[in-house]
Amino acid sequence: MPGWQIHKRACSIATSIAEVSRQIDSKPTNPMSLHPVVARVTDRVRARSATTRAHYLDTVAASRQAGVARGTISCTNLAHAMAAHPSHEKLVLREAHRPNVAVVTSYNDMLSAHQPYADYPALIKRALHAAGAVGQVAGGVPAMCDGVTQGQPGMELSLFSRDVIAMSTAVALSHGVFDAALCLGVCDKIVPGLLIGALHFGHLPVIFVPAGPMRTGLANDEKAKVRQLHAKGLVDRSALLEAESQAYHGAGTCTFYGTANSNQLLMEVMGLHLPGSAFVPPDTPLRAALTEAAAVRVASLTAQGPAYTPLADVVDERCIVNAIVALLATGGSTNHTIHLVAMARAAGIVIDWDDFDTLSQAVPLLTRIYPNGSADINHFHAAGGMGTLIGDMLTEGLLHEDVSTVAGPGLARYAEEPVLRDNEAITWRRAPARSLDAAVLRPAADPFSPDSGLRMLSGNLGRAVIKVSAVKPEHRRVEAPAVVFASQAEFMQRYKAGDLDRDFVAVLRFQGPKANGMPELHQLTPALANLQDKGRAVALVTDGRMSGASGKVPAAIHITPEALGNGPIGKVRDGDIVLLDADHGTLHVHVPAGEWAARPLAAVPDLGQRGMGRELFTAARAAAGTAEEGACSFGWSAIPPQPEGAVHEAR
Repeated sequence: MPGWQIHKRACSIATSIAEVSRQIDSKPTNPMSLHPVVARVTDRVRARSATTRAHYLDTVAASRQAGVARGTISCTNLAHAMAAHPSHEKLVLREAHRPNVAVVTSYNDMLSAHQPYADYPALIKRALHAAGAVGQVAGGVPAMCDGVTQGQPGMELSLFSRDVIAMSTAVALSHGVFDAALCLGVCDKIVPGLLIGALHFGHLPVIFVPAGPMRTGLANDEKAKVRQLHAKGLVDRSALLEAESQAYHGAGTCTFYGTANSNQLLMEVMGLHLPGSAFVPPDTPLRAALTEAAAVRVASLTAQGPAYTPLADVVDERCIVNAIVALLATGGSTNHTIHLVAMARAAGIVIDWDDFDTLSQAVPLLTRIYPNGSADINHFHAAGGMGTLIGDMLTEGLLHEDVSTVAGPGLARYAEEPVLRDNEAITWRRAPARSLDAAVLRPAADPFSPDSGLRMLSGNLGRAVIKVSAVKPEHRRVEAPAVVFASQAEFMQRYKAGDLDRDFVAVLRFQGPKANGMPELHQLTPALANLQDKGRAVALVTDGRMSGASGKVPAAIHITPEALGNGPIGKVRDGDIVLLDADHGTLHVHVPAGEWAARPLAAVPDLGQRGMGRELFTAARAAAGTAEEGACSFGWSAIPPQPEGAVHEAR
């Protein structure tokens, strides 16, 4: 593209962003007063976090400085930082008054969600140059796919890849020559890791740049049926592979509402995307225009301009509560009962599962997206998507409107959707006030359910979370003998041998962060679903994960403390009667209290931490916190040690 066209396009982008700010300011959403439960949870999070948040903000303030960041480094430092750049970029960098934007990318071309990022750096650099700024690819972060590693040894690296990504982000930004950053990431651990790392540079403006979902392929419920048929032995591997390939067939995120798409929803409602960015497909003019707009916008948010908006000002207590509420209202991934905790802690904000549970009882379920329905994320987007959802939730007082965002003050602007004018300039307009498909997206006044379906369980087995938005009411209470397993492989062997055709609670332990990195356990889902379909009362109780694809079988997951952390799940024996009652929040084993207290923990099995790079994560497993603390493998400088019992104060 000729330089004059780039400049014209960049000017149009900048003008469009200014226009949308004025448009939104002139058309308020008229929100109701904040829902009392949302207000109460926000107040207790703010009170609980007072010391740690203040410490975090003090650290951020100490990092702020006058002028561009590279203006404070030595000539030798600067020469190294720009040595390989073309002469026109060196001129900008030498001037030391125009902003330099870091690009931190998760690009690889194996994973569909990250493959579109190949062309983003060049696009971003052109847009920045036309806007009078400069951009540098500061670093790359790993991006692994749980879909590829599911049920494989590599899955045991998955959770801690988030922490590697956080540290890689810090390494990328540690050169200290950047005035803002763009984070390119989509999937499960990538977005949380990028945000955790970026929050340690909270003095910088940061915008997250998505790549969008793949086009709709084989319906997700049809894919699930083929999986169940394969588990029964009724279809062969070639038929299964054909179904999977029809479902996962192109560039972009998987279309079901798992952790990847939950990430995108959260970045938008947290004000870290440009409005309406989350679910625009890859390889479209609008996707490219949004990427250019993000580059120009982040350059305008630096400390050198009048609209300085550092990341630390965007991610505050209200922002975190908004994220929890939006996750709950859409039936999002249970992985975020871990990741949101970790992201919040990186900003000095302490949340726990009681906060999720309290909000879940007050927040209605507004979407039906697979696995909580038959629609995919593209159907949700077509029904009105984020703009309609956020507009309605603001009107009903379910979200804080008075937040800072990368689009400017107030969440009201996220009730807009982006469009391209004839001259390819991007602008925003009001999203539909009402859903265009009530089978996929409903207003808070007429929800699918009066509560969100994510609940906290507690009892003499510890604390756990359960997602019941896809579990029929008649399956939400299971009381049956325990069958204890130490691995998915052991479960599948017994299932295929016909040993599990009965009522039982599968207790799968030694799957927590300290044990084996907390892999997801989706290999069990088709088998348990088949047993449930036969009329068996079955449930899963585990210190492992199930994630955003948690489905129709009741699963008490993330049990804390885990078996390897001396958790009581380590005391369960075959035949113990276990009660999982999602409606009453109970997870209990019927053993007399004295006997239960005296019963020894099971011996730790051989966890097989050899091969596939697992040895490299030995220190991470040893240092890991509990799932409810975010399962992080590094210490939190902003979070001092909590006294025993301090986290779960009386509600």
